[in-house]
Amino acid sequence: MASPSVSQPPDSSAHDALAHIADRIGATASFLCALHCAALPFVLTVLPALGLGFLGDHRFERAFIAFASVLASAALIRGWRRHRAPYALYLLVPGLVLLWTGAWVFDTGSAPILHAVLVTLGGCGVALAHIVNMRLTHLFGCCPPATSA
Repeated sequence: MASPSVSQPPDSSAHDALAHIADRIGATASFLCALHCAALPFVLTVLPALGLGFLGDHRFERAFIAFASVLASAALIRGWRRHRAPYALYLLVPGLVLLWTGAWVFDTGSAPILHAVLVTLGGCGVALAHIVNMRLTHLFGCCPPATSA
């Protein structure tokens, strides 16, 4: 009976795949959020005619930001545990601060331009944090070191 040369938990590859998918979804969603926030002031009047009026609603935006924050935090903390490089977290924290500040402090009613700028920059920061996390995980954590038997 041959024993594997590298001991690895049986579900480790499933966790790696899930983390990779979470980062891809998070990066894509964050970039879409940034595009949404940048374009919203220009297309706000057209959305209801297209049946997409919910995209301009504060409740949708805030729920999306809350979901993106939880997803990003979970994915990046898991990535950090694997690669121990804090660079992705250095992008995540300011990105989340910009998102939350733009969505809750400067909403579209009081300062629409500032709101759009803050949430766009925040969404880009969160997306870049996901991309850096994927890169770091690939560089430092994708393969366990081989042991000679």
